[in-house]
Amino acid sequence: QVQLVESGGGLVQAGGSLRLSCAASGSTRGINLMGWYRQAPGKQRDLVATISTGITNYADSMKGRFTISRDNTKNTVDLQMNSLQPEDTAVYYCTARTAILTYWGQGTQVTVSS
Repeated sequence: QVQLVESGGGLVQAGGSLRLSCAASGSTRGINLMGWYRQAPGKQRDLVATISTGITNYADSMKGRFTISRDNTKNTVDLQMNSLQPEDTAVYYCTARTAILTYWGQGTQVTVSS
């Protein structure tokens, strides 16, 4: 089992920045990918960014604004979010994938005011 705990969400004005962090614990040796998804009210959960063995993948609307990074020694994955816009408002979920299962954190709210 893998446990994921997110932190760093909050309220920010349009154009501002936030940094999300996710700490993994438990059976972390089997993790081959970590990342972030988000879900806005009434919408499906969508990809934000993922990282595995140094390879990053971003949703098109996040490229150039968001940066994902991972510290394998600490089992953490961070998401630096710049130039935030109201449409970025959502619950952001950390995810970790092993060969067998995908795990999710409880989510952290990000609200961007105009």
